[in-house]
Amino acid sequence: MASKRQLKKAIYRSCGEIAGECIYAQEALAPNSNPADWDSIIIDVALLQTEAVNRVSVNYDRTRGEFANAREYRKARAKYFKEVEKALGRYMREQTEQVAAAMNKLMPKKA
Repeated sequence: MASKRQLKKAIYRSCGEIAGECIYAQEALAPNSNPADWDSIIIDVALLQTEAVNRVSVNYDRTRGEFANAREYRKARAKYFKEVEKALGRYMREQTEQVAAAMNKLMPKKA
């Protein structure tokens, strides 16, 4: 698993790039569209960022004393964080697809 710090930086970077693409798309590709619609997408991206960072900031809820030895504790802890990372990846993918779909709806259609 990547460190929490690296995951948070990747989330910030990804969400920033998505928001930047929204701004570019609105100004360059769809200047006649409603700015409030694009602002709504950017707000959704900001909420996605906040929720994703909150999902990274979890702690393992069991203690070393609950296991027979340190090896079992490390194994269970690694498994827990691996599951958290997979769930976070699924969440980010689903939400990013929703944002992309919303952006595509606002883009002008080719004639």
